[in-house]
Amino acid sequence: MQSIHKASRSFGRMFTSALALSGMLAAGAMGLMAPAAQAAGISDGKVKVGVLTDMSGTYSDLAGPGAIEAAKMAIEDFGGKVAGAPIELVTSDHQNKPDIAANTAREWADAGGVDVFAELVTTSVALAVDEVGKQKNKITLVSGAASSAITNASCTPTAIHYTYNTRALAAGTGSAVVKEGGDTWFFLTANYAFGESLERDVSKVVNEAGGKVLGAVKHPFPASDFSSFILQAQGSGAKVIGLANAGADTINAIKAANEFGVVQGGQKIAGLLVFLTDVHSLGLQVAQGLQLTTGFYWDRDEETRAWSKKFFARTGKMPTMVQAGVYSSLTHYFKAIEATGTDDTMTVRQKMEEMPINDFFAKNGKIRPDGLMVHDMLLAEVKKPEESKAPWDYYKILRVIPGDEAYGPLSESTCPLLKK
Repeated sequence: MQSIHKASRSFGRMFTSALALSGMLAAGAMGLMAPAAQAAGISDGKVKVGVLTDMSGTYSDLAGPGAIEAAKMAIEDFGGKVAGAPIELVTSDHQNKPDIAANTAREWADAGGVDVFAELVTTSVALAVDEVGKQKNKITLVSGAASSAITNASCTPTAIHYTYNTRALAAGTGSAVVKEGGDTWFFLTANYAFGESLERDVSKVVNEAGGKVLGAVKHPFPASDFSSFILQAQGSGAKVIGLANAGADTINAIKAANEFGVVQGGQKIAGLLVFLTDVHSLGLQVAQGLQLTTGFYWDRDEETRAWSKKFFARTGKMPTMVQAGVYSSLTHYFKAIEATGTDDTMTVRQKMEEMPINDFFAKNGKIRPDGLMVHDMLLAEVKKPEESKAPWDYYKILRVIPGDEAYGPLSESTCPLLKK
């Protein structure tokens, strides 16, 4: 009987130990499952950002490596996680070729687990990737491309046009130049969707203001020799030569105009899409007096200066509006995921539309149902060399253009999604 009691006590101790061990294992398992539970609303346990940009071509200075650095900053400043899930970044050079961009985006969506496509400088690239986003149910955050068609005839349910568009550029620079007496125009136009859209939007402003477009010439994209195009523009007798191009094309066109004495001959150059990096490349001696419209300027206030100095410390350059737009658009995307607890495309897209944008980039910005992010734009003039007090001190802000004035009312949108 005593041996039976001993055996019973021994079995009891073993059973208690087993329960304790079971509890420890369960607790350990719960600890391991905690991160997964936190990220339960995230489709594959992570949020993956794909930045497609021009790394070495015409637009690499205004977007390119700087845009990738801005994306990295957005991820780091958000803590590297959203809704309990890690944020990952992949990048690729689309070489300004829509087929390369679309194929990369498709591979990222099918096999790479990418949730959002960002940057997308070059209108043809943005339109191609927007279509992939629509097919694969992925959000596209367009920062670098300009054409107003992106949220008009070519709008998609998943695309957001974030930083600027050709309509806002026309409302700014085009309108200002006409008001100053520049009522006859001749365009040098990049021969693809962006250039055509910019020429069309500015021509509309010129005509509505009582001016006249005397002609236009299309140049290849990209182009290096603008001599023949500048001579045609000079020969037109137009008061204003409008440059419906961007990046290196704008720089080369302005240099050619300077060599041929266009301004000295009484004509005005209107750079319809001029970036801070373009002015830096040209130098104030050549660029002084240029009027331009921008969605962001680094030296506008304390917030813009603080962020831009962090960007400068990493890149050695002050940011363009495209690069600042990449940071802001991704941060807004992360905030929407955090607020909803999911990376479901349409849930996040709807939340992004509901939430106002208030950061260093935009105040009271809003995303419309057609995908256009409306925010104030800035009409600026490039300073004379003697007016610049420090490196990158290039702009005088002439006017703040209210967002609704710059982008126009939603009622003007031709986006098919708005038709019930």
